[in-house]
Amino acid sequence: MIAVTPIISASYSGPFTTFIDVLERDALTGKPVLLGATAGTARHSLALEHAMRPLFAHLRATVVPTAVFAAPEDWAGGDTATPGLTGRVRRAAVELADLVAGRPPAAPADPFADPATSFEDLLRGS
Repeated sequence: MIAVTPIISASYSGPFTTFIDVLERDALTGKPVLLGATAGTARHSLALEHAMRPLFAHLRATVVPTAVFAAPEDWAGGDTATPGLTGRVRRAAVELADLVAGRPPAAPADPFADPATSFEDLLRGS
């Protein structure tokens, strides 16, 4: 999974929070996740480490070491002494691909696998 959000007031956005809130409790347990964000200044990049990474740790996801933050300087030809956005994306993508490649393929859940489940239970979501 690649989770990207704008940073607002040093944290993830409201729509991002809503997405996280509707996930089932164990939906991300052990799932590889790459974090990304953007904001108005490079100072907001710390929100990846103090807001997003702890959130996904709480959800027991496996987060790649490199998070990608895109600052205005990345589009305005900013500081040439720091690695560019393309390099950060490439490094994070390789880390995510390595995590995904090392996992067994996920088997889709089959709600009809247990023939003892009644139709009424299936409709109720039980």
